[in-house]
Amino acid sequence: MGAWERRKKILDTLNKNRKPVKGTELSKKFNVSRQVIVQDIALLRARGEDILATPQGYIIPKAYKENKLTRKIVCKHEGYDEIEDELKTIIDLGGKIVDVIVEHPLYGEIKSPLEISSRLDLKEFMENIIKTKAEPLSSLTEGIHIHTIEVDDEESFERIKEALIGKKYLINED
Repeated sequence: MGAWERRKKILDTLNKNRKPVKGTELSKKFNVSRQVIVQDIALLRARGEDILATPQGYIIPKAYKENKLTRKIVCKHEGYDEIEDELKTIIDLGGKIVDVIVEHPLYGEIKSPLEISSRLDLKEFMENIIKTKAEPLSSLTEGIHIHTIEVDDEESFERIKEALIGKKYLINED
């Protein structure tokens, strides 16, 4: 199989999956190294393909956003325990955390895809933070950050907001 044929098949695989696909899975499927997959994804992006690299793997956003409401919330908290509790609250009440955004005073908006929709995704995310000793983006803004979340309906969004207000994580518009 030639390189462009493999890239087309990678694109087909991502378009058919509603969940992120890890680079290691793609490398096994196409019998190439993970680095070759990284290069293939970069070349596909350069051609204009909308492929996100998330902690859970690669995903094409339009492939999974059917019939979902997308909303933004502004939160503030500190420490790994509160990060985990905030994200757990959102997913347990039916939300998916699409990304995290901070407004940096020098660089402007900094956005990172998260794609956390289950306890397993959250567990892997938290293990990665701890293992890599990475600072969350919110550490740049004294704990203030924005999440884009997806929900099935407005009632789910309101339940999430109320729970986050109760935990004093949500910065209210009032």
